[in-house]
Amino acid sequence: MPIRRQKLAQRRKALGFSQEAFAYAVGVERSTVVRWESGETEPRPWHRPQLAAALQLTLEELDQILASPSTEESDDERLAYVLRHPSAVDLVTAAHLAQEIERLNAVYDAAPAASLLAAAGQCHSHITLLHRYAPPGRVRRQLACSVAESATLMGQLVWDASQRRDAVVPLQYFDQAIHAAREIADPVLEAHAQLRKGFVALYGTKDPREGLRLCEETTLVSRSVSNVLTGLGHLHAGEAHAMLGERRACEKALNAAEDSFAAIRPDDEALPMFSPSQFDRLAGSCYLFLGVNGKAEEILTRTARRLVQWKKSQSIVLGNLTLAYIRQGKLEEACGTLHAAIDLIEQTRGGGGMNVAFTAGRELAPWRHEPWVQDISDRLFAMMTT
Repeated sequence: MPIRRQKLAQRRKALGFSQEAFAYAVGVERSTVVRWESGETEPRPWHRPQLAAALQLTLEELDQILASPSTEESDDERLAYVLRHPSAVDLVTAAHLAQEIERLNAVYDAAPAASLLAAAGQCHSHITLLHRYAPPGRVRRQLACSVAESATLMGQLVWDASQRRDAVVPLQYFDQAIHAAREIADPVLEAHAQLRKGFVALYGTKDPREGLRLCEETTLVSRSVSNVLTGLGHLHAGEAHAMLGERRACEKALNAAEDSFAAIRPDDEALPMFSPSQFDRLAGSCYLFLGVNGKAEEILTRTARRLVQWKKSQSIVLGNLTLAYIRQGKLEEACGTLHAAIDLIEQTRGGGGMNVAFTAGRELAPWRHEPWVQDISDRLFAMMTT
């Protein structure tokens, strides 16, 4: 009897592919994907490189997924049962849902937010329902933790998918995450959601004073438990000061962020949120807001080279670097850099990258009759309408 390859199907779904879209990406018929996932047939050797690329796996990782027996079908059956009987939820089901959120978080930077919304929304609704009915104890605590993590992810996805235009719904999700984190007295989860609220104020509603307040509150919540989140709070507080034209306060906050990052311990719960390039990425943005374009260019140029694996962040850095070039009259450099940013945005549909790219496009208006500017405008227009 064929053994269903549930892990293969789960990986496909986590990346936002329907069976039909996945078949197109690999270059086969949908029926072939159905047979692979049902265990009726094996992918042929000549299909495996494209299959691995579409799933964002190495060939060795693909072989493991195809060969290893899967227990996820029983997990799905267990989940279906407890959704019908919510008070019967157990630690196994809670752990299964936590793994789903972890998987979705893992692909967030490389996949368009809109492609993840359905899977993340379904998982979040399951977690929220079961948390409501779970009796006090370990299961309820695990589900509260998952509510905080899934609500934070949903806030990020909705905000990104709306190209940072929808501030109301993301803030509702972040507030839900904060409430769940406080239920279990988890300052790391609370500070993370609080920081995300700060991002909405800084980059969505364009309210640097409110963003500054929220980022400083992040540092107060996290300072005794996570140098990563404390550093990030200081870093974005510095950007808020830069938006307000307050250079001394900005540089003071940047120094505080640097001190926090230097004190990061290996057991910091927020360590996965930290990247060595974050300080330079935000420092470059700060000096761009302050009008110190030469320094911004220097910082952003070296930062862009270090962000190859973080496509959404790299697109924002390249967009900011484009602005630094334009404001110094370096139009040839601006053209090439903006094209590179658009290449990444077309892959990820990241809202932050889009916003910066459109800003750069507007600043090229004085040269709008130049063929190279018209080419950029055409690409931006096509991106906006797809």
